[in-house]
Amino acid sequence: MEVIDAKNTILGRMATEVAKKAMSGEEIAIINSEFAVISGKKEDIFKKYLERRQRGTPQHGPFFPSSPDQIVRRTIRGMLPYKTKKGKEAFRRIKTFVGIPEKYKNIECRKIGKQIDKLKCNFVFIYELSKFLNGKK
Repeated sequence: MEVIDAKNTILGRMATEVAKKAMSGEEIAIINSEFAVISGKKEDIFKKYLERRQRGTPQHGPFFPSSPDQIVRRTIRGMLPYKTKKGKEAFRRIKTFVGIPEKYKNIECRKIGKQIDKLKCNFVFIYELSKFLNGKK
């Protein structure tokens, strides 16, 4: 099992690498998922995710998550062929967590994807997006 620290990592870049690893058969745990970032203007990102959240009906979906770990998981799902058998199995191998669970405290974790210290534009943390979506239910 590979443990990945999502702190200060661009969500899309991390998600593509995680999806590739999951499709090749690796089990992956993503910790600190609330500290991943989405690059772009705050207003544009909030508007886009609010539109996704309000699409459809509460009874029939589509159901879009508002918790940080589930937003990260849903982003990764979008990069997998999750309607096929191989894609479903790959999606089951991915676990996301808010913070660091006891199980993974002493395990060495890696950072993958592009980090925000190299980013020279605006960005939003996933926990800010989650707070915004929970307030707009």
